Amino acid sequence: MARIINDTCISCGSCAAQCPVEAIEQGDTQYVINADACIDCGACEAQCPVGAISEA
Repeated sequence: MARIINDTCISCGSCAAQCPVEAIEQGDTQYVINADACIDCGACEAQCPVGAISEA
């Protein structure tokens, strides 16, 4: 199950820098996770300074 980024994302990019499979990219208004590429490792969730990432 992929993780999701909610509306509290501040677009800092910390999550994208930690993703080992590059499944996170900048969207129109915030970062988004490509569910097909996400391996659900949790590295992004642990790195997010505002807690905007959770399990889907």
